[in-house]
Amino acid sequence: MRTVWIVNGPNLGRLGTREPEIYGSETGDDIHKMLQERFPELELEWRQSDDEAELMSWIHDAVDSKTPVVFNPAAFSHYSYALRDACVLMQEAGVPLVEVHLSNPASRESFRRHSVISEVASGVIQGFGAESYALALSWIDRH
Repeated sequence: MRTVWIVNGPNLGRLGTREPEIYGSETGDDIHKMLQERFPELELEWRQSDDEAELMSWIHDAVDSKTPVVFNPAAFSHYSYALRDACVLMQEAGVPLVEVHLSNPASRESFRRHSVISEVASGVIQGFGAESYALALSWIDRH
């Protein structure tokens, strides 16, 4: 069974209660359960941290274990060059990393419109709520 990590950044531990009009009313556990039901052929590991260093450590571990990652870097998308550099390692190792966002950053505040992660990701999916994760997994499952 192929393992895929779903790695989530800051404040995503508050899904379901944090600005549901933007991020939806589903919790991380709800999304993880839905994804497990839709992708029984994949072993999905849901991870969330508000700590940039922990996220970088997970990306390093994914490089070393050649584990594909669906990555929602949240606010770190816009300014974390440290996370970007970790994601470059994924690219160099040929390990898929798909950046996802629940909301559509392009339709939000101007500071959210640029992601330093996007240019080093295998692809970017945004604006489809929890379905963004499913679309990313569908791509990873086929590649």
